[in-house]
Amino acid sequence: MPGYIATLRSLIGSLISLAAILGIATIMGVYLGIDIGTSGTKTLAMRDDGKILATATAEYPLSNPKPGWSEQDPEHWWLATIKTVRAVLKAGKLKPAAIGGIGLSGQMHGSVFLDKREQVIRPALLWNDQRTAAECAEIESRAGGRAQLIELVANPALTGFTAPKVLWLRNHEPKNFDRMNQILLPKDYVRFRLTGEFATEVSDASGTLLLDVRNRRWSRQLLDRLELDPALLPAVFESEEVSGRLSQLAAKKLGLPVGVPVVGGGGDQAAGAVGNGIVRKGVISATMGTSGVVFAHSDQVQYDPQGRLHTFCHAVHGQWHVMGVVLSAGGSLQWYRNQFAATEVALARRKKVDPYELLTAQAAEAPAGCEGLFFLPYLTGERTPHADPNARGAWVGLSLRHTRAHFVRSIIEGATYAMRDSLEIIRKLQIPVKEVRLSGGGARSRFWRQMQADIYGERVVTTNSAEGPAYGVALLAAVGTGAYKNIVEACQVTIKVEQTASPNAKARKTYDEAYPLYQKLYRSLKDDFRIIAELVNR
Repeated sequence: MPGYIATLRSLIGSLISLAAILGIATIMGVYLGIDIGTSGTKTLAMRDDGKILATATAEYPLSNPKPGWSEQDPEHWWLATIKTVRAVLKAGKLKPAAIGGIGLSGQMHGSVFLDKREQVIRPALLWNDQRTAAECAEIESRAGGRAQLIELVANPALTGFTAPKVLWLRNHEPKNFDRMNQILLPKDYVRFRLTGEFATEVSDASGTLLLDVRNRRWSRQLLDRLELDPALLPAVFESEEVSGRLSQLAAKKLGLPVGVPVVGGGGDQAAGAVGNGIVRKGVISATMGTSGVVFAHSDQVQYDPQGRLHTFCHAVHGQWHVMGVVLSAGGSLQWYRNQFAATEVALARRKKVDPYELLTAQAAEAPAGCEGLFFLPYLTGERTPHADPNARGAWVGLSLRHTRAHFVRSIIEGATYAMRDSLEIIRKLQIPVKEVRLSGGGARSRFWRQMQADIYGERVVTTNSAEGPAYGVALLAAVGTGAYKNIVEACQVTIKVEQTASPNAKARKTYDEAYPLYQKLYRSLKDDFRIIAELVNR
């Protein structure tokens, strides 16, 4: 039978090639990737050869009812899903019957609480919500200490994770906790609306702090110690496995056939890594978006004993990854643009260019190292390596010589130093680094690409894949419905390296000398950051 299937595939491939030569239109499978982001939902349609046929995005609001709180109404995600799927079908002139599968990605760690009537109890608490410091301490205590917690679930308790949010609900909104019948992650709430199934997959579930990451199943030991009922949690799938099929109600709303398969998908970081081809040992990614992520594939479970990196299941079947997260990487430059760059924004509007192009051109006027000016990018606290919600942004080293160019360059350097923090821990775990693939806003700028090569001390590359998590889960949908043997094969066929940059020896020397001082500045200011936070929160 395997030989027959291989022969049939070869024959089909030959017929497709012949049809292309003769100019005959061929019918290919189409897969949808849906990414439930923090600021909006993005949907794309991908042909099974990897070609993107159409994309659409719908934005929605974020609520901050108190300092450090971050919430969203899950209904906005569902409405955005309907809107973007319909928009993609229209833009791509796609026949609904051509859709062979759907993959889901989304912001990690968020908590959607449903009651017995399957209704949302309260707004979802998001990944960047910082209200759960006391609950993190409670989890560590109940687990038997930080080291024991890492042994159970491969990660320490962090304020952004899901488990502390569940305990916060129990501690602060007991009536809502008593109503709770199901806990879902953001993308998995959309899965429920699509299929009627309560399901998740291993990569996103890893970020709940409730998954036994080594064995890829819920941790009964930790759930018992936290006194949480395992029935509150959905079934766990591998990322390419079919987790449900489009219901009649959802199909009508989206304009798709009933029964379209919906695969497990992935948390946004694992899905984005798949979309960038980070599916084998030695290839890592550095994604410079609002947050920054350094992501490394691993064939086995590896974790930092100090818990500075996350160790999660990968969206690659039976594999894992380690990941460092910078909360305000590109977000620091975005903050500067919004608050201090009105002149550049207005000029960019007149020239019809991206204002970031003008800012990076301005930054290039200052020398590497910014003549002693450092920027600490901790505008929303920090995760890797400090796990400090009280950390604050800072400029240090100002003198009369410094100009706007120095300020902008120092922000870009500071964000990239913060990414190097994660890379250094990955190196110490002896995870091989042969190639760094860049994505996000920091990959679009030639200036920033070169700076990353210089600060990381590694060759960096970009690929033909720029659509991130939505593309990754579309590939997973193609794998899960039989278009490819596995995700490694799918990435090899569809993702190619396009641009490369190698370290400049002079700039690398400057950054290697400055980096230890950058690290020391946080240690020097750590206690002051805590005092500042106490003053603000009185």
